[in-house]
Amino acid sequence: MLSKSRFHLVGLPAAIVAAGCFGASALAAPPKVVTAANSDPSCFAPWAGDTKLFQYPAKKGPYRIALANGYVANTWRIQMIKTAKAYAAQPDVAAKLKEFKVVSTGEDVAAQIAAINNFIDSGYDAVVVNAQNPAAFKPVIKRANDAGVVLVAFDNILDTEEAINVNVDQKGLGKYWAEWLVKYVPNGGKVLEVRGVSGTSVDRDRHDGIQEVLKASGKKWETVEVIGKWDDPTAQKVTADAIAVHKKFDAITAQGGDTGVVQAMIDAKHPFVPFGGETENGFRKFCSQYAGQGLKCASAGTGPAQVAVAIKTAIAALEGKVVPQSVKLPLAKAEFPNLKDGTDFYAKLSDNFFVGNSFPTCGINFTAQEIMGQTEANK
Repeated sequence: MLSKSRFHLVGLPAAIVAAGCFGASALAAPPKVVTAANSDPSCFAPWAGDTKLFQYPAKKGPYRIALANGYVANTWRIQMIKTAKAYAAQPDVAAKLKEFKVVSTGEDVAAQIAAINNFIDSGYDAVVVNAQNPAAFKPVIKRANDAGVVLVAFDNILDTEEAINVNVDQKGLGKYWAEWLVKYVPNGGKVLEVRGVSGTSVDRDRHDGIQEVLKASGKKWETVEVIGKWDDPTAQKVTADAIAVHKKFDAITAQGGDTGVVQAMIDAKHPFVPFGGETENGFRKFCSQYAGQGLKCASAGTGPAQVAVAIKTAIAALEGKVVPQSVKLPLAKAEFPNLKDGTDFYAKLSDNFFVGNSFPTCGINFTAQEIMGQTEANK
């Protein structure tokens, strides 16, 4: 029997859960590893040449799909949820969906696992998840596979080959930022590294990439790490505190909250220095505005629209199409001195907007208005 607290977390009545359990068991089957051709290699690009190909038993639609998000208290996550809802509302996608449910559970890993378990027990056909921890989900992955539920992790993915992962090369992104710093600070120096949410695969992988390149450069680097949680106000505060203590940095790299980091530099009258960061619109505005004053930026990442690729992958799997176990997404990059208004950033749009929300090879492209017209609330 499921506990009452688990029902409250997802907000589903017990009658629906009970009915859903019978529906799931009737079609339960895990994915098969196949040698058939990838159904859409231009969109579902395999991570590597030896990436396994999955095929689930085809289910008749329309489908019930859920988004199980963890942490939500930053701009990227808020925009991600809005983008997911915008994608689900597009006519050709909506025609394939009986229900699209969103729940955010915060930084509590157990709560996120409980939410996924509830979706499985409730008979959902697929769950897409931005995982709060890469290694804690093994039991729920097995439960999903045993129940024939398609589980797709994106952004913060799962350390597994038993579920589908959709992501950019996060370690490669960290390397790219660090290579930028090495290029523009060739003699080494003191680096402020503004990290993301502790315990997540994205924070871990980006940090590893940054440190690997700095250590291999042959230069002397001193890294000061602070936790910005990919959030502008948090990143601004921890940057201001770091400047107050250390006085001067020779370079900065930040995984998110980059607009807040630059604002802290401005407020503290810290000289602008080379910066490797994410794709926030406000950050790119600053990079363009202060390019002539030393703020030489490399801005790269992948917009929250990767959630749409995850949903598209889940639907394809439910339709019985062959998909890679690990899908690799392209990075959206813009660098000093080639930041152009209307292409790389949008001067008239909010700072709190991540640029790079199109995946043309997947037929996915969103306007700011389409995304911002949605709500980030659980629904």
